Amino acid sequence: MPLLELKKVSSAYGSVEALRGVSLHVDQGEIVTLLGANGAGKSTTLRTISSLIKPTSGEVWFEGRRIDTLSPEEIVRMGISHVPEGRRIFPGLTVKENIMLGATSRGHLSKHQMANDVEEMFGIFPDIKRFENSLGWTLSGGQQQMLAVARGLMAKPKLLLLDEPSLGLAPVIVQQLFATIRIIHGRGTTILLVEQNAHMALSVAARGYVLETGSMTVEGTTADLLDNEEVRAAYLGGHAA
Repeated sequence: MPLLELKKVSSAYGSVEALRGVSLHVDQGEIVTLLGANGAGKSTTLRTISSLIKPTSGEVWFEGRRIDTLSPEEIVRMGISHVPEGRRIFPGLTVKENIMLGATSRGHLSKHQMANDVEEMFGIFPDIKRFENSLGWTLSGGQQQMLAVARGLMAKPKLLLLDEPSLGLAPVIVQQLFATIRIIHGRGTTILLVEQNAHMALSVAARGYVLETGSMTVEGTTADLLDNEEVRAAYLGGHAA
């Protein structure tokens, strides 16, 4: 049984259909990537999984339970954490306070447990440790992205949804970020990754799907996608040998 499964999901913004019969699955322990151009429906897929958008048809299942009727808060409590595009850092809060907010879905934690969990995040993201008492908005773009992921991990998710984590970041920061994604995965977190940088996404993922104008057009292992002429031409800047 997959950890996550979408069954012929369609979603819309008003009268504009954004997803058309999308089916995908993510197994326990995988990194799966969702590729596609701007406006293809990648972010809408994640927003539908986390119940920020309700599907107009189809079903979303998690750990064998249908979840598309649940609230976003219930989705988080079930173990799905969504790190949205754009980081969404709370500017008036310190780095440490931003991280602590990620644990709200876990109910009341003791001060000791909270302190331990925050220090665990700083162990994964040492670059932001020295800014723990600084306001979130003072961090660089890359540091804010690390902070957003740390906040998402504070929910102790079974599934982490990452939406365009490398957007707007310098190449060296992207390399650091994806090294951290590997660490997070190595610690046992399953990840569904939306990413325009197809090279980086396929360097960490086991499998992938390609969305085009709301419909799933290609799916397969990383090797399958790297060998696919259309995928290479559209997303990898070249052709198969």
